[in-house]
Amino acid sequence: MTDRPSILYVTDLSYPARGRRYGDEDVHLSDRLREDFTVALCHPRDAVALMDGFDAVLVRNSGPVIHYQAEYRAFRAAALERGTLVHNPLTGRGDMAGKQYLLDLTAEGHPVIPTVADRAHLDRLPAADEYVVKPLLGADSVGLTYLRPGELDTADLTGALIQPRIPFRHELSFYFVDRVFQYALYAPDPERRWELAVHRPTAEDLAFAQRFADWNTLAYGIQRVDACRTPEGGLLLVELEDLNPYLSLDLLEPGVRDAFVDALKASLHRSLEG
Repeated sequence: MTDRPSILYVTDLSYPARGRRYGDEDVHLSDRLREDFTVALCHPRDAVALMDGFDAVLVRNSGPVIHYQAEYRAFRAAALERGTLVHNPLTGRGDMAGKQYLLDLTAEGHPVIPTVADRAHLDRLPAADEYVVKPLLGADSVGLTYLRPGELDTADLTGALIQPRIPFRHELSFYFVDRVFQYALYAPDPERRWELAVHRPTAEDLAFAQRFADWNTLAYGIQRVDACRTPEGGLLLVELEDLNPYLSLDLLEPGVRDAFVDALKASLHRSLEG
């Protein structure tokens, strides 16, 4: 017998991500977590059946929820009913709850790509040669389409968000544990978003990312703040990923990667201690 806390690590090891190997990341990260915890991996569809046997559930690279919405709703309902400790907690205001936050942040005047959900509100968006239409519950570009202004008039926009397709220099991501910044990565080539490199953020970059990590109000957990840099040099929020953000740990220097793992271990310990 052991007194070490047990973690049910939720992942889809076979998810076919473009240019990324989700399974490799989770094999290595779960192995590092075994230094402090007893860890078992399971597919997201099996989480409800297994989670009562563990002290906590850690949701990692489980793939877009749009592929298993019924199972995910069942997981959320069961975890809330049973009082299961889930990391991240199920109170996230970002992608965990769909993309309503893009509408909320737009209405609140935050630096986010302007977003509406109603054809009647298109006049609230800046004019653009092309618009991005994405599902309210989408992720990983699933269901994303590009439409010209005239095509919006006849498109089925039910359950969709509409944004102008804006030019940008590059996309970049900021990674947080318990709302504390860990590292940043960026995609130098906008046409190859999956090819990332280490980014050395400025003070302004960090202040931008921190405002969204704090806005989410998570007591603990992993967040990834995705942004794009405009031609003028400013940043706009693209996504606030708080459900299962891919971490690209293989791209980090060993010291940075170790610091992230240590921060995650400490976060799990704190959440288990209540």
